[in-house]
Amino acid sequence: MFALGKKRMQESATDKVFLTIIYLVLILVVLIILVPLVYVVSASFSDPQAVISGEMKLFPVRPTLRGYEAVFKYHKIMIGFRNSFFYMFVGTAINLIMTMLAAYPLSRPEFKARRFLSFIFMFAMIFSGGLVPTFMVVEKLGMINTVWAMLIPNALSIWNLMLCRNYITNNIPNELYEAGILEGCTPIKFFTTVVIPLCKPILAVLALYYGIGHWNTYFSALIYLKDPNLQPLQIALRELLVINKVDPTLVTNVQAIADMQGLTDLLKYAVIVVSSLPLMLIYPFVQKYFVKGIMVGSVKG
Repeated sequence: MFALGKKRMQESATDKVFLTIIYLVLILVVLIILVPLVYVVSASFSDPQAVISGEMKLFPVRPTLRGYEAVFKYHKIMIGFRNSFFYMFVGTAINLIMTMLAAYPLSRPEFKARRFLSFIFMFAMIFSGGLVPTFMVVEKLGMINTVWAMLIPNALSIWNLMLCRNYITNNIPNELYEAGILEGCTPIKFFTTVVIPLCKPILAVLALYYGIGHWNTYFSALIYLKDPNLQPLQIALRELLVINKVDPTLVTNVQAIADMQGLTDLLKYAVIVVSSLPLMLIYPFVQKYFVKGIMVGSVKG
């Protein structure tokens, strides 16, 4: 009887129309997202003249690796890759340490000042000091044009702190803490041997959030870093994608202009693909933790 009822529901005209609309909307959304991605990847492998002339529509035309060769020969891009990896890994490690050190005390009911400090954190998240005061603080601390300007001012995200605090509150019962203390476990040992291992899901989510933030950092580097050897990949991308234009008045040969512009466009597409690969390769390793960590961490504690 249940199977018959289910079959009737599936054969309902209203259900068919509704499902058809849902599928069409989903297909449209997928196409809106997928077509530009396929175009960029195809353009990075295509002949430059085919891209400029519009001969390439969606799939590669006369495939070539010239763009990727130019990427790895472009010295500033390689320096940017090195710096971005450094900021991402070191910065994420600092972020996770600071987040856990702040989130765990705020989750303990015996910590009397936790409500007041939570209010201070939330107030600081909503009402920031602003760009000029922040710059003055960084300058007074002597961090201008150093790697610390990319790591210390953004060492803690209040939003991520609250996610981590809620996760600890909802998933690590106070009875577990009491049992550990009765067994002779010190608070520090309980934090390092019990809390941190149980926080792997939310830590994986926060590592992804922080890592993406560091990898895509742009504005801080533009303000604090003047030394090209310290600038991350995003600054090199800005110079390549926005500033680097071919001036026709400097080249008298029309074919040379076309070749230069074609190689520049090919390099742009190749850099976009290469700069996106690290995060795409990291995500599968944290995917199994992502849904659980973000859903549980977002519950109000």
